[in-house]
Amino acid sequence: MPICQTAIGFGIVAPTRRQVLTAIASGFAAAATGGLPGVAMAQDELRFVHAFGETVLPQPARRVVSLGYSTHDPLLALGVVPVATRQWFGGYPYNVWPWAQALMGDAQPQVISGEVSMEIVASLQPDLIIGIGSGISQAEYDILSQIAPVLMQEKGDLAYGTTWDAQTRVIGRAVGNTGKAEELIEGVKSRFADIRTRHPQWAEQTAVCAYNFGGETGAFIGTDTRATFLKELGFRPPPALANLETNEGFYARLSPEDLSSLDADLLIWVSTSDAVPDIVSMPMRKTLKAHVEGREVLAGALLAGALTFGSVLSLPFALERLEAEIGLALDGKAETKVPSSVAAGLAP
Repeated sequence: MPICQTAIGFGIVAPTRRQVLTAIASGFAAAATGGLPGVAMAQDELRFVHAFGETVLPQPARRVVSLGYSTHDPLLALGVVPVATRQWFGGYPYNVWPWAQALMGDAQPQVISGEVSMEIVASLQPDLIIGIGSGISQAEYDILSQIAPVLMQEKGDLAYGTTWDAQTRVIGRAVGNTGKAEELIEGVKSRFADIRTRHPQWAEQTAVCAYNFGGETGAFIGTDTRATFLKELGFRPPPALANLETNEGFYARLSPEDLSSLDADLLIWVSTSDAVPDIVSMPMRKTLKAHVEGREVLAGALLAGALTFGSVLSLPFALERLEAEIGLALDGKAETKVPSSVAAGLAP
């Protein structure tokens, strides 16, 4: 799936299938609560109001199905290995990228690809299903809720618009580890703050993350993780981006004949590959001041994943590898070479 597109469509479940799944879900729900309707009213219950209604957990979750494309990251950071993850991109086993692999131990979670299989979810007997950042529909939520409590994004949030800290905080509460969640959040925010302190001039500069995929060029904007990453470093988006039509609130397509909206102080190309001949050969890219003055950075396959996940685990990974590159790009000297740009053939 292209990293510039995170919305995936799901089919509406037919009534006959719903009846079958309801029967399956009811059996697991009864097993999970011991058949006692009063369990949901226990004194230590956890309540979550979200876009699709209200979810009640009788106690912190332990068997968690992670349907969000990146929600297994905060789970692993909180010490909970999910019983299932959602396949996204990158080809790593269990959709667990290098920044999180050490937290997996010997676990081998089920991988759910494409449309969510209700039967697979039910067979795992979860006590929590995380649907934040999954794109599931209300119809799917209704059926999944008969299997186990389901967490969704907050009211007013886009399906893929939950910030990394809000995601970590709500999952931390759901698994009974709010203290650890706050510690993790503070740790990442401190790293951003430290970088802003080291580079106060970035607050006066503009930056944008862009892509060129399958012949389509665009910029990541709004609530997209790549746009918010730059914002947390202190950068502002180029003013021209404000006038562009957005797609699903997180990216804007550009005409290959007019890339002027990308002419920021810092231009980061985000690509699923470390070799980017398609970007190198773009004629209008060479008219940008960011190119002429050597202010381009490439976030290749691994860093593209880290920025796209935008999680409590992947953000520190990206910060560690990008701070120096950004610093070189913005040192004010056109002759300074940015290693990722040179290696990819983007340097002027």
